[in-house]
Amino acid sequence: MKRIVLMVVGVFAAVSSAVAQPPPPGQPLTLTASLNRGYNAVKLNLTEEATKMAEADYNFKPGPAAELRTYGQLFAHVANSQFGSCAAALGEANPNQGHNLETELKTKAEFVKALADSFALCDKAFAALTDQNALEFVRQGQGQIARAALLANVVSHSNEMYGTGAVYMRAKGLVPPSTERATAAQAGRGAPGQ
Repeated sequence: MKRIVLMVVGVFAAVSSAVAQPPPPGQPLTLTASLNRGYNAVKLNLTEEATKMAEADYNFKPGPAAELRTYGQLFAHVANSQFGSCAAALGEANPNQGHNLETELKTKAEFVKALADSFALCDKAFAALTDQNALEFVRQGQGQIARAALLANVVSHSNEMYGTGAVYMRAKGLVPPSTERATAAQAGRGAPGQ
């Protein structure tokens, strides 16, 4: 149990440091709030990233290596992963079981819908997370994992895929959504000393 608590504390530190805005002064940021904040941020980033690229570039990959995913396959990979993890966090059967969206989907609309559908399931999983049930074990594959650790893995993996997609976007001359928002926020504050 001590090991799990230390692991969750480590996950909490990683997730909370990855989230840009601190809580209001004097208000603590709980494990649940931190995970939800991280999840909502990456959900926004991935959703905007998926919609921003042109349909014609959904088959783009930055090199000839067979193991590289196309831009669309990045979102199918996220959806596959989120379906499995968020279903496990809820104690439900994976609604995507037996499907590999990376090979089945072909159009931008299909990739965007699959991503949105996986977020709908994850919305339920993150809404059900409480500070009281965060350390409860849930079944994942043949093993068990603390619910908060499983959902922290969702945030971490989804952030990794967002970063990968950002490289694809930049290769096509596009600015990733999080960079656009940060640039707009800085422009709204004005230059230093103003």
